[in-house]
Amino acid sequence: MGSKKEMALQVNISTQELWEEMLSSKGLTVVDVYQGWCGPCKPVVSLFQKMRIEVGLDLLHFALIEDEALSDEDECFSHEKEDGDDEDAVSSEKACTLAVIKPDAVVHGKTDEIITKIQEAGFDILTDEERATREAEMRLFYQHRAGEEAFEKLVHHMCSGPSHLLNLTRTEGTEDVVTAWQTLMGPCDPDVARREQPDSLRAQYGTEMPFNAVHGSRDSEDARRELALLFPSFKFSDQVPEAPLVESSVQPRLRVNALD
Repeated sequence: MGSKKEMALQVNISTQELWEEMLSSKGLTVVDVYQGWCGPCKPVVSLFQKMRIEVGLDLLHFALIEDEALSDEDECFSHEKEDGDDEDAVSSEKACTLAVIKPDAVVHGKTDEIITKIQEAGFDILTDEERATREAEMRLFYQHRAGEEAFEKLVHHMCSGPSHLLNLTRTEGTEDVVTAWQTLMGPCDPDVARREQPDSLRAQYGTEMPFNAVHGSRDSEDARRELALLFPSFKFSDQVPEAPLVESSVQPRLRVNALD
C-alpha cells in the first residue's frame, strides 16, 4: 500500500494534516505554489524526477499547494507548534549573516583560529555546526552562480569535506553585520586579498580560488536565504507565522525543511 502512494512525485497539500506531515519529513522539500487559473508548473516535473533519483527518494520531496488555499481563513496552513516543540529553535532580534569556514580551512585545522578572530572582531555566534554538506544542498546554495565556468569546481570543493557553519550577529560598532563580515573576510581571491587587505581572513588562510577559506552572504536578503537553507530552525525576529510558507507564484519556489 505504501509503495503505491510513493509513486506520486508531487503530494497535493490540501489539509492542515498533510502540511504538518510534509514539515516533519526529513530532507529537502520543494513546494510549487500555483494559481488555480493556470495550474501547477508541469514542465519542471521531469527535472524534479531526475533530481529526486540523484539525491535519494528519502531526502528530496515535492509538494503542490494552490495559492487560494493559503489565503482561506478556514483552511490556512498554520506553523504554530505545541508547547515545547520550539525548544531547539534559535531566534534573534538583531540582523544576522551566514559565515562558512570552508573545507580547505577546516582540513588544515584553522577552524579555532578563525573563530577566535571572528569573536575578537566583535561578532557573536548565535549557532554553529560542523558537518559535511551534500551536493544537492550546495547546488541550491550556489544557484546564482550556476552559469559560471567554476560552478562545478566550487560545488565539488564545498562537498569535499566538513565545513563549519556559523550564524553571526554583531553587538559592537555601527557597521551592519553583513558588511562587517565581508570586510573581515576580505576580497574573494586570496591573492587580491593579500595585496589589498593583508589582515583579512582570506589573505591569511586562503590559498587560491576556490580555496579561499571562508564564505559570507552578499547582502541581507542573501543572508536570510542562506540561513534558511543551512539553519532551518532559526527564526528571524520579524518572521510572522506565515513567513516560512512560500510566496504565491506560478513558478516553483523552495521551502526548506529540516536537513539532517
